[in-house]
Amino acid sequence: MIKENISTLFSFFLVALAYLVIWNGCSRSNNKEKSSFRVTENKLQLTQETASGFARLALKCIHKEYPNKLDHVINNPSEVQSPRTLHPAFYGCFDWHSSVHGHWMLVHLLRLFPDLPEANEIRLALNRDFSAENIIKEVQYLGQKNRKSFERTYGWAWLLKLAEELHNWNDPDGQRWSKNLLPLTQAIVKRYLDFLPRQTYPIRRGVHANTAFGIGFALDYARAVGDEELETMLVKRSLAYYEKDKNYPALWEPNGDDFFSPCLMEADLMRRLMNPTEFRNWFHRFLPDIVNRGYKNLLEPAIVSDRSDPKLVHLDGLNLSRAWCMVGIASALPFDDPVRKILIQSAIHHAESGIVHVASGNYGGEHWLASFAVYMFSMLDQ
Repeated sequence: MIKENISTLFSFFLVALAYLVIWNGCSRSNNKEKSSFRVTENKLQLTQETASGFARLALKCIHKEYPNKLDHVINNPSEVQSPRTLHPAFYGCFDWHSSVHGHWMLVHLLRLFPDLPEANEIRLALNRDFSAENIIKEVQYLGQKNRKSFERTYGWAWLLKLAEELHNWNDPDGQRWSKNLLPLTQAIVKRYLDFLPRQTYPIRRGVHANTAFGIGFALDYARAVGDEELETMLVKRSLAYYEKDKNYPALWEPNGDDFFSPCLMEADLMRRLMNPTEFRNWFHRFLPDIVNRGYKNLLEPAIVSDRSDPKLVHLDGLNLSRAWCMVGIASALPFDDPVRKILIQSAIHHAESGIVHVASGNYGGEHWLASFAVYMFSMLDQ
């Protein structure tokens, strides 16, 4: 949870982010339409127009079966099947996890903007994808031989974020979809409970397997639904993995295909676990003397040289995820901590750099970047 008085953070954003735009790359004419964010009551908010652009990006791909990158261990010839046959709920958006967080984004935007022009289309799509039959087939897939590591833990985390979003929504459709999704949600929770106690070392890479990200979203879910067993295990494993970390080699970031910052994602997890004093002490051991060292490579947006390359475009996602992590971390630091202002200023630059490339015209980025952008703004609005 973002700490108290978070609204004061927005004062740093008002001038810089009020002029941000996104390219609406999903219109049939492919015209680049500008859509500004609205600033009201010292807060930054997405306009309905911008939300509509994001929604169209997801609607364009959640039922787009090809191209497709399957995470699929083939046990016998009968399992050579199409993505839609294997995953009737989440077969689009190039891969399973992107389909999951594309669906999360649609639910989130529908909650924020019930009168969104795409609202009926979104509800029809979610009715179709979240049918009880489709979800049972997804669960059955997980239960088959050689599926233990399927989407671990990135896809798991986004599935629980989707479940959390539906759980918190007082809407008849949303509650029905939440109920239908429950068997898959429970299957993922069981995987967390089984796997993390056996994972001796955290995975720190800035891509899908990143342990801190996987735990962070799962912890949000556990607290939202009151799952004390899951929460207890996640907190215990987080402390075992990260509590003693210090002098993180931030100069090594970013890697060439990161969409997460390993150090910022870890810190964004730890601020969820500690009181303000504990977190401040931990953070300054973890990234000491950030004011004087500068950490230019960490605090300045990553450069994306080719957005048609599906790996290099990861760095656009890195800029967006860095921004949400920096806001979360800053909110947990005292107001007089000089690092707080540095992180907020850096978040501005990262948000500026990432948001304008959400719709680049290249499917390698368009099938997933909008979800990162919407999650970033969900953090700003807390």
